[in-house]
Amino acid sequence: MIFKSLRAGRYVHQFWSKSTLFLDCICGLGYSVISSSMKEIKVKDASPMCTLAPDAEPRIQSSSSVSEDRKCSSISVKSTPEIEKKYVHHVYDAIAPHFSSTRFAKWPKVAAFLESLPTGSLILDAGCGNGKYLGLNSSCYFIGCDISPSLIKICADRGHEVLVADAVNLPYRTNFGDAAISIAVLHHLSTENRRKKAIEELVRVVKKGGLVLITVWAVEQEDKSLLTKWTPLTERYLEEWIGPGSPRVRGPSSFTLESIPETEENGLGGHPKDSRVSLTENMQQSSCSTPQNEDDSMVSRDGKSQQEYFVPWHLPYHRAEVSGASAGALANGLAKKDDKKGAVVYNRYYHVFGEGELERLVSGMDNAVIVDKFYDKSNWCIILEKTLEG
Repeated sequence: MIFKSLRAGRYVHQFWSKSTLFLDCICGLGYSVISSSMKEIKVKDASPMCTLAPDAEPRIQSSSSVSEDRKCSSISVKSTPEIEKKYVHHVYDAIAPHFSSTRFAKWPKVAAFLESLPTGSLILDAGCGNGKYLGLNSSCYFIGCDISPSLIKICADRGHEVLVADAVNLPYRTNFGDAAISIAVLHHLSTENRRKKAIEELVRVVKKGGLVLITVWAVEQEDKSLLTKWTPLTERYLEEWIGPGSPRVRGPSSFTLESIPETEENGLGGHPKDSRVSLTENMQQSSCSTPQNEDDSMVSRDGKSQQEYFVPWHLPYHRAEVSGASAGALANGLAKKDDKKGAVVYNRYYHVFGEGELERLVSGMDNAVIVDKFYDKSNWCIILEKTLEG
């Protein structure tokens, strides 16, 4: 049997391996691949515009055909701010096995979206974590990427086709897939330009008519007491914000906060309270709740909405002993001990989204439209459809 390739007009034999299809998606982009059937393959004939630096982070080289201003802007957006390196990348590498053990429940709305896609669809999970959504729809093909090599190894050990990549610089061909998902990823990006670029990348890699599902944590939390237990970023973290494209420094908080253990999927397992915006046809069976933004804990002293937080992750001592990364994190001040809870506490950077913020990020895009938007269990979510190729 044969099936039509996602690249127009080409047919391939069905016995092609998933690895072959995966390589076809990234061919010419110079990335190292980790999958269930190959330890590491470096793609030949790499494009001169894309290389891997020694630390495995993608970098864009200069081109005479690109203006200096545009080139500098692109490099600035794709250069990872220190706060993300320290409080996102390094943290998830250190906690990966423990984090993975808590990430097994599938969010019903995401599952419904994936199950609604046509047979044979090629789906990208950008920021796939431990790969819990990879392969959810057995009639589709899945590939995934994540910034954390430790999480990608977990995915590869489970037989998934994955690689290490940055959400703002996806190593895939333009117009290659039928759909893409970004679940709880964008809130780890520390600047508006990087968040917008990540959305543009998701749209770029799907073909015309392809769908993109994005979910992010909301500032309008259903459990408002949760916000008071996160650490708002204030001027005492000024050192971490210095640099091109860094977020504005928030005013000091008037609250005394304490760390709390992490919760599964930010409360996604609960039940919605009331109906707000219905999902597309395949997702109409469950309703969405309307957030209320009346809690003063969401407002900083200067009257602005507080959206930058450190959210703790408690890594039990017995888990920390397995991972040597914790010793280094403690020595460098990137983690602290909590002897009462018997855990090493890591802080993860989050920018929680306000109502309408996701929509504003895509408002200037001329190649995609919003086909659905909804709030569900403390998350803002949108579904985009790509309208133009390229």
